[in-house]
Amino acid sequence: MSAGTTGAPEGLPDGVQWIEDPRDERVRDYFQLTDVALRRVLEPAEGLYLAESDKVIRRALAAGHRMRSLLLTPRWASELTGLVAPALADGIPVYVGSAGVIEEMTGFHLHRGAIAAMHRPTMPSVESVVAGARRVAVLEDIVDHTNVGAAFRSAAALGVDAVLVTPRCADPLYRRSVRVSMGTVFQVPWTRIDPWPHGVEMLRGLGFTVAALALSDDAVSLEELERRAPERLALVLGTEGDGLSRQTVDAADLVVRIPMGGGVDSLNVAAASAVAFWAVRAR
Repeated sequence: MSAGTTGAPEGLPDGVQWIEDPRDERVRDYFQLTDVALRRVLEPAEGLYLAESDKVIRRALAAGHRMRSLLLTPRWASELTGLVAPALADGIPVYVGSAGVIEEMTGFHLHRGAIAAMHRPTMPSVESVVAGARRVAVLEDIVDHTNVGAAFRSAAALGVDAVLVTPRCADPLYRRSVRVSMGTVFQVPWTRIDPWPHGVEMLRGLGFTVAALALSDDAVSLEELERRAPERLALVLGTEGDGLSRQTVDAADLVVRIPMGGGVDSLNVAAASAVAFWAVRAR
């Protein structure tokens, strides 16, 4: 066990660093930082993000993302040897603190006992992300991080090959987005498409039919799109409340609506994404 282990419980793995002060400079990456601040702290070119839980961290690592440090509660420091041992072997700091200290440090309760500060990857080009893709989702200006994470999880489960997010869309690497997605933000290739909605023309030039999911008098039903689905389809979903911008709807090749009953005219964007992804999945 490394220096700074006063008051540390017995049985911690050798090499971990015990943290008693929630403002210890060694763990400054975790100091109640907003996700915007994390994107700039210490690594201006790439920034950081936080990955929470064993499963999410492993998915990030499997996607090739690099860990900067690992923070755990005592129980998980002993149980997650598959994370702890390789990190220590690679010279990555592994910090351990009580649940109370970590909550005071981060500003939230660490439900799953482990969180990692990860280096943000460089965003790939749109062309490289959609190369070979048959089904692409475009998330336009969705501001709720929970909805972004849910859409990614549906994309991973229901055969969407890539996700594009517009410049004003919430960050898929925000902690809540990552957690709700169960780490599938690392599984589904994605990048930002900018500018938007001029990106509609780019997608068309790459061979995609662009379908806007919106309420419109000339909209075709999702059932019709399912019956006559194009070989390459980009399905655009809009922000909570207002939905897609008029410019996007006008630029799209077609407008699609989900048939509704019960006097309901629309679904939450996360629910709508799951329904639409299932219907248009490539056979």
